[in-house]
Amino acid sequence: MRKLRIVRNIRLGIKNLVVNGLRSFLTMLGMVFGVGSVIAMLSVGEGASQEALEQIRRLGSENILLKSIKPVEDESASKQRTFISIYGLTYADQRRIEETFSQVRRVVPVKAVRKEARYGSRAMEVRAMGVTPGWFDLVERPLLAGRVLGRDDLDGHSSAAVVSEAVARELLALEKPLGSQIVVHGNLFEIVGVVRSEVNQGNGGVQAPDRENDIYIPLTTARDRFGDMIMRMSTGSRSLEQVELHQIILQVNSTEQVESVATGITTLLERFHRKTDYEIQVPLALLRQAEATKRTFNIVLGSIAGISLLVGGIGIMNIMLASVTERTREIGIRRAIGAKQSQIVGQFLIETVVLSTTGGLVGIGVGLLIPWLITWFAGMTTVVTVSSLILSLMISLSVGIVFGLYPAIRAARLDPIEALRHE
Repeated sequence: MRKLRIVRNIRLGIKNLVVNGLRSFLTMLGMVFGVGSVIAMLSVGEGASQEALEQIRRLGSENILLKSIKPVEDESASKQRTFISIYGLTYADQRRIEETFSQVRRVVPVKAVRKEARYGSRAMEVRAMGVTPGWFDLVERPLLAGRVLGRDDLDGHSSAAVVSEAVARELLALEKPLGSQIVVHGNLFEIVGVVRSEVNQGNGGVQAPDRENDIYIPLTTARDRFGDMIMRMSTGSRSLEQVELHQIILQVNSTEQVESVATGITTLLERFHRKTDYEIQVPLALLRQAEATKRTFNIVLGSIAGISLLVGGIGIMNIMLASVTERTREIGIRRAIGAKQSQIVGQFLIETVVLSTTGGLVGIGVGLLIPWLITWFAGMTTVVTVSSLILSLMISLSVGIVFGLYPAIRAARLDPIEALRHE
């Protein structure tokens, strides 16, 4: 019997809403845009956060990245006159780290210089990366063809080279890359492998080569062919830079040891470097910071979108109060023939819940459409989670109950006699 009464009240509530269709639709729009904005904003935030977290994860939670940077004082001096700047990480730093920290499983030095590469009549600027075989184990570069550099290439100072697919596509065009010989700054190299180009990921780490136009050669060969001195020309000045290693990538035995090892390396480098000509990045710390930022970001976006739901709820309350006034005589008749206050409250609550839930369901559709349009037109990554859909629907249902409760109670408390006299 109780179920039949609830079903009857739902039908009556839907009928009353349909009678005033335009007003119900306009009232529902507040919930539609509120729920839609919640889902859309959370999807944009979730997409951006996941992309940032994935970039950091690719750097490796057990890795520590050391990078050479030019000191500010050297930058200022090089703009004024011919200047020789000696800075950055050294092979001595590499040896000290290997000898001092037993927790470090692997040390991979990297030398990176920008040079012109030629193949026949075609030429392009590339970044020649002098690496050891361990580099390909620590940095994600899927092999597309051929092989990567081995220990024999390093020990033999070979002229083998592995190129990114961007270089193979632009420099070699339709030629078969494996076995082709290219000239880099007057030095001949034979291509033995092709690796996939990753998207530019920023963060200043090893995962962000410039435009992905990279050629990987043995570190020993890079040192023999290119040396440690780089000349930079600019308007009215010329500077020489001597950098032995541009990066050192460290892999620690476990994630629990990463931060303590990073602190120890900082102390070690401070002892042997008179100026701050290096930078230390700890992906694990960046990952934790990014996750905390993600939580804050979601809270902020959710709060902003929640304002739309609040406005929608106020609109529902306003319309339901107006509906109570319009239906005062109807309420009086129902009370006169025996309807209880709880039944009057239930009727009006059902109407507000139907209104808000319908708006929530339509809002979910809008919320799914907006991220798709953002991805399609702007190319941004958006992620719609099931939890955001459920949360939005629950919020819309709660808003309907909270903001419909006062008009329902006010309707139930009307005096039947006064209600019947109402015109």
